[in-house]
Amino acid sequence: MKPLNGKVALVAGATRGAGRGIAIELGAAGATVYVTGRTTRTQRSEYNRPETIEETAELVSNAGGRGIAVQVDHLDSDQVQALIARIENEQGRLDILVNDVWGAEYLAQWNVPVWEHSLERGLRMLRLAIDTHIITSHFALSLLTRNKNGLVIEITDGTAEYNDKNYRLSLFYDLAKTSVIRMAQSLAHELSPYNCTAVAVTPGWMRSEIMLDHFGVKEANWRDATMKEPHFVISESPRFVGRAVAALSGDPEVARWNGHSISSGKLAQVYGFCDLDGSQPDCWRYLVEVQDAGKPANASGYR
Repeated sequence: MKPLNGKVALVAGATRGAGRGIAIELGAAGATVYVTGRTTRTQRSEYNRPETIEETAELVSNAGGRGIAVQVDHLDSDQVQALIARIENEQGRLDILVNDVWGAEYLAQWNVPVWEHSLERGLRMLRLAIDTHIITSHFALSLLTRNKNGLVIEITDGTAEYNDKNYRLSLFYDLAKTSVIRMAQSLAHELSPYNCTAVAVTPGWMRSEIMLDHFGVKEANWRDATMKEPHFVISESPRFVGRAVAALSGDPEVARWNGHSISSGKLAQVYGFCDLDGSQPDCWRYLVEVQDAGKPANASGYR
């Protein structure tokens, strides 16, 4: 079954990680998916990594959808405006917008107070995490709101409940990730008169390409990383949050989530989807009840 046949999605920031996993799963559900990012087969961003938007688009098509790669710097208003004009010209509609642009893994300085943190790197992080989402929504939502049941997904790190109670590693990172949650709440208010929905979604401890490289493992042997970090046992693949977004996108009653902040693990319990290994990791409950509580790593009952 292809519940998203005829639907058009834009995954902003789909080169790797959550964006790639989301794009693939939207494609698997039958959607036409525009995948954007800065790294192509002929040009790399400052990440200097091998993943490309063309590769993501091919994975979307292989999954059963139609992937369309477009190189876009989402800090450049002209490029984003041109992207939305292209989608309108080619498809005449936009049903799903996923704001996943991040691009700041190498900018954060963990557990460093603001007066010691690099100001240049911190402000760059905020621009990449917040400005990109606002610029994209500014141009995309006039197209998305032309049809009822449009959906905006803001991808962040942490639920509102968890982030409200916990310091998130640095002032800049904390502000970046909590701001995206608030952005979803604001968009929910602005979209309601158009019968459209905005939701903030967070993955758990995600096995992105960068995270796998950090631990020196591949997806096939990711459990070997638990020798270095036992709590990595709760980790999930990028496809898990992808299935969360696909489930929301195919839900005719998705408006019940308008303005909410929700995790991939919680959505799995509602919609019944699983990760690639057949499990349903509930990372944020695990963090509170096991990791933050100082208990030994044990994912029993959490996946």
